[in-house]
Amino acid sequence: MVIQFIDYLGMQTLKICDSVGKFIVFLLTIVRTLFTTRLKYKQLIAQMHYVGVGSMSIIFLTGSFTGLALALQSYIGFSRVGAEEFIGLVVTLGMTRELGPVLTGLMVTGRCGSSMAAEIGTMKISEQIDALTTLGIDPFQYLVVPRVVAATVIMPFVAVFSMMCGIIGGYVYCIYALGLNAETYIQIIQERVDLSDITGGLVKSAFFGFILAWVGTYQGYTTRGGARGVGIATTRSVVIGSIMILIANYFLSAFLFQTGMA
Repeated sequence: MVIQFIDYLGMQTLKICDSVGKFIVFLLTIVRTLFTTRLKYKQLIAQMHYVGVGSMSIIFLTGSFTGLALALQSYIGFSRVGAEEFIGLVVTLGMTRELGPVLTGLMVTGRCGSSMAAEIGTMKISEQIDALTTLGIDPFQYLVVPRVVAATVIMPFVAVFSMMCGIIGGYVYCIYALGLNAETYIQIIQERVDLSDITGGLVKSAFFGFILAWVGTYQGYTTRGGARGVGIATTRSVVIGSIMILIANYFLSAFLFQTGMA
């Protein structure tokens, strides 16, 4: 019984190490392809449009209602100590430092990361990627690198839009629902919010864009098992991408805080 358990534990450890190794090799291949081949700008622009412009509607709703809910919850707490004038500060810092980048990363992962996995996975099982290789086209240069670069570049802009929607949502709730002073809301933001509060969120959103594209393209590129495999790859891209974003958020926050960048 003990030997069987140790054997099972060893097999699972080897599988995890093998998966992590392939994941890292995939990343190294992306980096090598990026610096040794010409970037496909047409594909890059198309992916930036898909990830950025295509996600604006869902980011608008996510950011706006997050700002509304954050303002409401802040009011419940601050009203007990008579500090309602700080609601604008809490909403702004919450959106710029954490909620804006993180929620944007999670929503775009669900929308675009899964799409990358499904699209590339379908091409993999239908042997379209093999056809590209036969024609002398590097699949990494044509399919993977443009998606990774596009997501990394465009995500800070999407996060800024989310931050603005959240801050405006908090403003609308405070002014029109709670009847607070508009000048006080804006003034405390101008006085207490630093540029580092915003740049830290932008740095994190760029990393989140890189992560979601890396995971999505990897899951698609390693798809096996037909249509069922595409479904599994799509699910894994969302789950693994979301978990990695949440883990990376902590370490990035700690790093930015320790270095004084945020």
